[in-house]
Amino acid sequence: MVQNFGPGVLAAQQITALAEAGCIQSAQPFVDGQVQPASLDLRLGTKAYRVRASFLAGGGATVRNRIDQFAMHAIDLDARGAVLEKGCVYLVPLMESLRLPDTLAAIANAKSSTGRLDLLTRVITDGGTEFDRVPAGYDGPLYAEICPRSFSVLVRPGMRLNQIRFRSGRAVLSDAELSALHLQEGLVSGGAPVIDDGLGFSVDLSPGPGDLVGWRARPHSGVIDLDRLGAYAPADFWDALRTTDRRLVLDPGAFYILVSREAVHIPPGYAAEMAPYLAMVGEFRVHYAGFFDPGFGHAEAGGAGARGVLEVRCHEAPFVLEHGQTVGRLVYERMSEAPRTLYGAGIASNYQGQGLKLSKHFATP
Repeated sequence: MVQNFGPGVLAAQQITALAEAGCIQSAQPFVDGQVQPASLDLRLGTKAYRVRASFLAGGGATVRNRIDQFAMHAIDLDARGAVLEKGCVYLVPLMESLRLPDTLAAIANAKSSTGRLDLLTRVITDGGTEFDRVPAGYDGPLYAEICPRSFSVLVRPGMRLNQIRFRSGRAVLSDAELSALHLQEGLVSGGAPVIDDGLGFSVDLSPGPGDLVGWRARPHSGVIDLDRLGAYAPADFWDALRTTDRRLVLDPGAFYILVSREAVHIPPGYAAEMAPYLAMVGEFRVHYAGFFDPGFGHAEAGGAGARGVLEVRCHEAPFVLEHGQTVGRLVYERMSEAPRTLYGAGIASNYQGQGLKLSKHFATP
């Protein structure tokens, strides 16, 4: 029987209780580290489908029906791995499925390392009309749509490219609540906070060591095996970006790794999600950046000074990005319960205390 959860994002121990109640089902038992402080990692299954185009199932239809319509060929995933090629669209049934009660909805997002590889990865559901959104009461399978945009990747069953959060009732903080929380906890450094439908943050283009301010994906690189950590030389896949005038011209279609000017703090009783800023600010968007767990940037969890890494893609026209320009916002949510373990505190948290940082697959430059 499912217990009644208080309003907010479910913590790790509540996610475990959901699984024990049969609301989260899986083809294989959970593995260590799969349940995060405020989310559950989702695992790739044993089959991938190359499809003609991205799609949503739509009301009354199943993803399986759409696969029958749009699949070009099927790929068996096994321990040897299979290459998902840059510019192609794939659909992979996930090991996890859901039987949610009417009181719980869910939202999915790409994991940090997935986004930093420009690997567009979204969850779709039967009857779904939005990516990464699972309605309250959903009963059915989950699928990952995967489109490598900068690098081809080697994947295997069980890899965790997406994560999912569960919500009960109203979780998002209003601007007034966010202002009060900042006064109490200090959510960002570097001056007065910009609070407007979330907490605004800006880009840091002040030259660091060697005048480095970011990285731009190289257009014709090799394959990245997602199981190999710290194995690749950044120069084989990225161009280092340097500036002395605190500005950067973004090229149309290019993908960039930059960093926020502000240090970010997520207190233990809260979670956050990076959201794109208004399109009117320029011809670019912060890429599909994801979840910030409770304890990110929290001093007691070893995260003092942690900044947000920005995954940026330029659109139709070259655009001059200036130091301190607002580029995104953090939407804060209250937790239903404080998680028993925080991000960075005794768990394998790759990006606690980070500055400008590529994904965990690359050696430290």
